[in-house]
Amino acid sequence: MQLITQSTEISDTLDYFTGSIILVDKPLEWTSFDVVNKIRYKLKHYHKIKKIKVGHNGTLDPLATGLLMIFTGKYTKMIPEMDKTDKSYEAIIKFGAETDSFDRETEEIKPMSIEHLTEEKIKLALDAFIGEQQQEIPFYSASKQNGVAMHRMIRRGIEPERKFKTVVFHEIELLDFDPPYCKIAVKCSKGTYIRTLARDLGRRLETSSYLYGLIRTAIDSYALEDAVNLDSFCTKLECLEYRSK
Repeated sequence: MQLITQSTEISDTLDYFTGSIILVDKPLEWTSFDVVNKIRYKLKHYHKIKKIKVGHNGTLDPLATGLLMIFTGKYTKMIPEMDKTDKSYEAIIKFGAETDSFDRETEEIKPMSIEHLTEEKIKLALDAFIGEQQQEIPFYSASKQNGVAMHRMIRRGIEPERKFKTVVFHEIELLDFDPPYCKIAVKCSKGTYIRTLARDLGRRLETSSYLYGLIRTAIDSYALEDAVNLDSFCTKLECLEYRSK
């Protein structure tokens, strides 16, 4: 298997058309599709072809960073199976307010007191999420109703029906509590919305909360620490393309 990490030498011996998996650290404010499109564009120029298959498994929101697995060429057939794997995250949650998007995309609402919060109470609340849960899908998401993404509906002033999905939390650990923020580590099943966990944590603690920051640290056994910087990877491809002329 051709796996490209930060320790891989980017040379002309690599064949992206036949297939590769590229571990990428997604930049802040980029969509997952932005990353796919940039790599596809660079690979088409590098291979001097008009078309090449490029995809990813496990969407990251624009306000999240971290590990994104990019599949190229024939390896794109692996995406459905790899999409079933568990994911790991580090999340920063802010207490004392909510947002309609459950993260920083929209304005803070519902200010509430957090004076009663303690590390012990937060740990107990987090423990209650372990196992299978029914989780609300945020309106500000790509999940579709009647063929239309919910985030498009809500921006047009149409309120979608509330939808729920079954997810599994394998591990949740409180890493730090510095009011009004806490930092947690999460290992969970595919398709889990950490934004919803952040919102629900506050409600369980009788206050309000939302997701302030998110980093995906692992997909199955693949780790963020092995991921390539997107700009660096694309620059190396450009250099190889230039030398081949």
